[in-house]
Amino acid sequence: MSITELTPQDLENAVLVDVRTPEEYVEGHFDDAVNINWYDEDFIKQFEKEKIEKDKTIYVYCKKGGRSASAAELLTSSGYKNVIDLLGGYDALEEKN
Repeated sequence: MSITELTPQDLENAVLVDVRTPEEYVEGHFDDAVNINWYDEDFIKQFEKEKIEKDKTIYVYCKKGGRSASAAELLTSSGYKNVIDLLGGYDALEEKN
């Protein structure tokens, strides 16, 4: 799914995760996004720390789409059941606006 297609209704029963660095996150992000840095050694453990359940719908995004694709793959292989990579990343959202 493209990041530009995401609607507030999509997020009603989901978690939105920004996998960019804290520095990138501060420069601009979705209001409801949780920042979990892809580069952190304990990336998966942070999902447990944030109490993100494995059966919850999780939307992940980054700057352009590379890190979020890797994050979605790792989350899925770690037992998260409904992980959706938002294609295009935050840059695509910025271009649209």
